[in-house]
Amino acid sequence: MADLFSPDWMQTFGEQWNAEPELADALAKIHFNSVIGYGFENEPNPTGVLTVQDGRVIAAGAYDGQSLNWDLRADRDHWQQWRTKGLNMMGLGMAYMSRKLQFRVGDYASMIKDPRMAGPFIKSFAVMSRV
Repeated sequence: MADLFSPDWMQTFGEQWNAEPELADALAKIHFNSVIGYGFENEPNPTGVLTVQDGRVIAAGAYDGQSLNWDLRADRDHWQQWRTKGLNMMGLGMAYMSRKLQFRVGDYASMIKDPRMAGPFIKSFAVMSRV
């Protein structure tokens, strides 16, 4: 198994993202375009990046200084826990409030208020479990 957020892991995550209608198709309906970084709270930069255009991942790999719309951070144990058990709306709120999940870039408040974005965001954690 590839290391969490390594280029190989991100590539597989991107493939699984595109294969999940509740994620890719839902985001395509709102023409969601973003560069999303994933990484660990104690590191200065994210480890992996997805580039999403009209809901679909068009590039996935290592962070290489890209400008980010979202930068999600947590410690390794919490990422593993969310990959294994998933995350629901209540869990997401608690993770955010307790700073277990950090949004270094991106507007959590506006995302969580928009069900067209919040639902797919939650679904992305379930998709991580397939990698």
